[in-house]
This record gives sequence, C-alpha cells and structure tokens, in this order.
Amino acid sequence: MRHLRRRLVVWMVLACAGVCQLSAQRGAVRGEAGAAEQLFAMGNQARAQAGAAPLAWDPALADAARKHCERMVAEGPIAHRYGGEPDLSERASLAGAHFGLIEENIAVGSYPAQIHESWMNSPGHRRNLLNPEVDHVGIAVIESRGSLYAVVDFETLVRALNAAQVESSVAKLIRMSGIAIRTDPRDARAACEMDHGVPGTLKGNQPGFVMRWQGADLEHLPQALVDRLGSRAYHLADVGSCKPRGEQTAFTQYRVAVLLY
Repeated sequence: MRHLRRRLVVWMVLACAGVCQLSAQRGAVRGEAGAAEQLFAMGNQARAQAGAAPLAWDPALADAARKHCERMVAEGPIAHRYGGEPDLSERASLAGAHFGLIEENIAVGSYPAQIHESWMNSPGHRRNLLNPEVDHVGIAVIESRGSLYAVVDFETLVRALNAAQVESSVAKLIRMSGIAIRTDPRDARAACEMDHGVPGTLKGNQPGFVMRWQGADLEHLPQALVDRLGSRAYHLADVGSCKPRGEQTAFTQYRVAVLLY
C-alpha cells in the first residue's frame, strides 16, 4: 500500500521596513484591490521569468487571506497565526478552498513593489512564490496607518469531487490498461472502508488483488497497482471511493479501493 505523503505548510514572516505615504514614484496604485492586483501581476511575471507556470486566482483562498489580513491590522505586529485563530490550512478550508499543499507569505510595507521585491530577496518567500507545485493564489491587501498589510496564500488546487466522480477518474486510468470496470461499486466501496481484507458481504469470485490508498492525485495510479495491471493476470476491476481518514482534514484528499479479478 502506498503511504500518503504529508505536505508541510511553509510559514515565513516578513516585515518590510519603513512607513511612508504611497507615491506614484514608488509604484503605488489606487486602492487595496489595485495593490492586490499589482502583487498578483508581479508574482506571475517573476514566475514566468523563472520558468514556472502562472498562478490562477482562487476567490476562496483570497477570502481566507482577507480575514487573516484584517486580523494582522487589528493586532499590529504581523504573524501567521494569532491566539484563538485557526492555522493556515484550517482557515483556508473554512473559506471553501480545496488543496493538497498550501503556503503563505505575509508583509507590511509601503507599496506593492517594495513588498514584492522584499519577498524576492528572501530565500523562503521567494521559494514560496516561485514554487512550481502551486497553481493557485489568493491575495489580500489592507491599507492602515500609512502602510500596506499584505497576505498571499499559495496552493496546489485539488478538485472537490464526490465518490462517483472519484471512481470515474480512477476507472478511466484503469481502462487504459485494457481492463473492464464493474458497473456496481458497492463491494469496492465497502472494501474502501476497511483497513485490510475484503468485505464479508462479497459473494462469488474473490478478488486476486486489493489496493487501497489515499491522496490528492487522481491523474496517476499507485505504482503497485500499475504493476499489477501490467501483469495481464486480471481482466476486471471494481473501483470504490469512501471518506478519507487521518487528522489532516483541512487538506482535500480522496480514499480509493480497487479490487482486481
């Protein structure tokens, strides 16, 4: 059985020095939304120069960033988490974001270009911004006391799918090996709920191989299953999905069982 790789949230803190009035000479833009748009554009420009794909906007992630930015303004000193506040993954999940990896940059500075440049000059922040694994972003900027408070949340987006959609995605990959798929997933769904063995309700022929795994990737099958499919020892597969297990409930994951006959 393939083990789930847990992804660590990379937390970085940046305090951009200097409090001054925004000025056109320093690349200021009008309004908080304009400042967020400028950070978004500069970030994607930097990714293009580094050979990384551009980030798409996730409104749910932007909502999570906004709530934390409001808390930063209220607190004064910036931080990734304050007393009584959920951590990054929890607040992003509560806002409706679905992800397998999440990272965050925060700052307080004088204008967007200064914040972006400071992130690019900080190894940890630069690594978050240019990470080729992330594909979506949410940004919030609030102007307060003559400064800009900024929160940028990056994620690897995971589609929110129901059990039937997960099963369909896995079945499509299995069919590429020339193996037929059973139309009734109830046995595989029951096996998915188990840690090992097969359901006691299983009648008739018993599966020759059972594979269970959990993760966010529905574009690739576990290598152990790929090897079995390539053995030509099987002609039929039963695919079932169930509720994922584990403590990282904020991260979007799928749990799948495949029975080969």
